[in-house]
Amino acid sequence: MMKVSATSLKGLYLIETNLINDERGYFMRLFCRNELGELLGDRIIKQVNHSCTKQAGSIRGMHFQYQPKAEAKFVRCLKGRVFDAAIDLRQGSETFLQWYGCELSVNNRKMLFIPEGFAHGFQTLEENSEMLYLHTEFYSSTHEGGIRYNDNRVEIEWPISVTEVSERDRQHPLLSADFDGIKI
Repeated sequence: MMKVSATSLKGLYLIETNLINDERGYFMRLFCRNELGELLGDRIIKQVNHSCTKQAGSIRGMHFQYQPKAEAKFVRCLKGRVFDAAIDLRQGSETFLQWYGCELSVNNRKMLFIPEGFAHGFQTLEENSEMLYLHTEFYSSTHEGGIRYNDNRVEIEWPISVTEVSERDRQHPLLSADFDGIKI
């Protein structure tokens, strides 16, 4: 029921989910330990979050957590459409500071698996877009990190004009010239 594909960034995977349709509607699996266990390894899902972003063009991100509270996560769009982006911040990674982005929507049924050491964020492409996040670690304010969504060392190509960014996300630092990554 789930097809797992590698992306251009090592450890970051795109997951496609099949629908089962009948006269009543459809059935779709959102998560399955049996099918996604190879990605999870020894990790377990510790927290599940849901967000709704009202205005198209809004950005949430780019967020991550430092060790020892680094987290992997699965992200999926439950309503609307988003452009989801992940940045490799892993020290020593072959794809350090490279980013990957794709559209997640209720219609395409895609989900991303984002490993530890990646910053994550998204831009809403439709009003009232809703996201589901499955985290392998609990939120920790003392371990949270973020980089600015428009950092010129990364240059994410957001697909539409930015309309709204929270004060917190606008205050994330730009990457310094000597930033060499985070340890995982």
